[in-house]
Amino acid sequence: MRAAQRGSEAAVAELFARHWSPAYRAAFLVTGDRSAAEDIAQEAFLAALRALPSFDARRPLRPWLHRIVVNRAIDFARARALRNEVGADAAREPEAPVAVDRHAVGDDVAAALLGLGPEQRAVIVLRYVLEFTPGEIGAILGLPRGTVNSRLRRGLDALGDTIAGERPR
Repeated sequence: MRAAQRGSEAAVAELFARHWSPAYRAAFLVTGDRSAAEDIAQEAFLAALRALPSFDARRPLRPWLHRIVVNRAIDFARARALRNEVGADAAREPEAPVAVDRHAVGDDVAAALLGLGPEQRAVIVLRYVLEFTPGEIGAILGLPRGTVNSRLRRGLDALGDTIAGERPR
């Protein structure tokens, strides 16, 4: 981090290599759109690089970067919903599920996630895909821990209902 703040291109490349996949995956799971997720992750990295000189290197980079990514993804999803847009990915044949670190998000879970509001998607992705604690999620999103827990519970209940409704009985 400190080397990147001093302008080391190698250090910036290392930060990018370490954090690109989780940033992209978070943006994808919140937006449901691969091309938008790529744009959002790139924009978030550029914003983070611009702010890097003033970043307190004693703080962890990961939550700070994911705050930028997830907030931009939520804004994108809200704007799309207001315009009643369909993501570019919805018009194509489904691709293989995106592997998320040690987890694989299947098509049914990804589809069910898109049925949630962007705020619920964000907390579920941060908690169960990126493995942040509820306290960390609250700090990332600027929410009280109780609100995070409430969104997690409602989101998980809705996911369970959606997935259970899709399975043959």
